[in-house]
Amino acid sequence: MNSGIDLQGSFIESLKDLGLSPGVSKVLWMPLPMLLMILGATVGVLVCVWLERKVSAAVQQRIGPEYAGPLGVLQPVADGMKLVFKEDIIPAKADGILFTLGPVLVVLPVFLSYLIVPFGQNLIITDLNVGIFLWISLSSIAPIGLLMSGYSSNNKYSLLGGLRAAAQSISYEIPLAFAVLAIVLMSNSLSTIDIVDQQSGYGILGWNIWRQPVGFIIFWISALAECERLPFDLPEAEEELVAGYQTEYSGMKFGLFYVGSYVNLVLSSLVFAILYLGGWESPIPLEKLADWLGISETNATLEIVTAGVGITMTVFKTYFLVFFAVLLRWTVPRVRIDQLLNLGWKFLLPISLVNLLLTAALKLAFPVAFGG
Repeated sequence: MNSGIDLQGSFIESLKDLGLSPGVSKVLWMPLPMLLMILGATVGVLVCVWLERKVSAAVQQRIGPEYAGPLGVLQPVADGMKLVFKEDIIPAKADGILFTLGPVLVVLPVFLSYLIVPFGQNLIITDLNVGIFLWISLSSIAPIGLLMSGYSSNNKYSLLGGLRAAAQSISYEIPLAFAVLAIVLMSNSLSTIDIVDQQSGYGILGWNIWRQPVGFIIFWISALAECERLPFDLPEAEEELVAGYQTEYSGMKFGLFYVGSYVNLVLSSLVFAILYLGGWESPIPLEKLADWLGISETNATLEIVTAGVGITMTVFKTYFLVFFAVLLRWTVPRVRIDQLLNLGWKFLLPISLVNLLLTAALKLAFPVAFGG
């Protein structure tokens, strides 16, 4: 099923019915996915920032933001407005071009990755045949921006933060890719839609988390390291490097790092939900429930309910994982840089490789059970 093309086709056809030419209709369609993607990601960031503050406060037995809007929901908006209007300073001896390009290179690939994320059965901007590999490829661009920012700042703490970010990303990208490859082997596809469809039909029992118990742990640890979340926030460790690669940044450039970090966390949680938690599929399959109740699958009400439940399940799973990531921040102590690299190269890499080879062997031996 290619839901993105269906949405595009129906939009273009409706414009043609109004008398517009196919070329003009396509031009009018092009900005809509981008606007939708930016709007969705921005709302996701605002929710994520509010959730982090509230959960962190609850863990520490505080109240957290309370006065900027009901329960402090407008606090992230206030923070964003403050960063927009703050002065943008470029250090005198910094490389101005690289200093400006760094934050852009960090944020842009993360936003582009939302193109291949299905929020529901018919809610995807573009269903690419190599969607999951596109996400892995784009995620490897961000460390270049971090290294660029650290180098161009002309600050030893920034440079150390940039070097740490590059080393950390390289260390954890390979185990992450191997964990994803194991899922791809089982699904026979690189499309995110196909990966979710392969988990459908049996409810919670059909999710990949049961078939890839080692893979999902590797993916989660690697994703936290890629997002630079505690206990893997070595590139911006405040006690050691002031603020790492962000030290010399202010105003909206600093805001881009801030946004990029949270957008990446939400994106990683979304991809985790798609790969291991059945995406938009509910724990009890609605199709089976409809059959038991004698409701036809073509029933319009059932289709609306299914679509609503699908979006709700995707968002719920995503923010449950975000909640878990925030909880880890105040539970697990930060590791040292040597421990971080040892965990990636000496532990996760061999285990993820064995997991991939074992998945391939089981797929050959039991093709029906393992998606053959």
